[in-house]
Amino acid sequence: MSTTKTQSAPDLLDEAAAARYLSVAPATLRVWRCTGRYALPFVKVGRLVRYREADLSRFIEARTHGVAAATVTAARAAGGEAR
Repeated sequence: MSTTKTQSAPDLLDEAAAARYLSVAPATLRVWRCTGRYALPFVKVGRLVRYREADLSRFIEARTHGVAAATVTAARAAGGEAR
């Protein structure tokens, strides 16, 4: 049974949910982890891999450029979605 958020740690996303959050394939996250291409923090729970939602947000913000960067930061701070 795979859930988007675990009940014991609600801020942890499984690989599929993290991939959807970033709009990439789960295989892309596996490649990034194995090669160290990006310093995207992850949590190992036994053999399972989880991602903190806050780390994914920081990852996106760190890669946002130009005028849109201010829009994304302001929208996330307000708890909304950036357009």
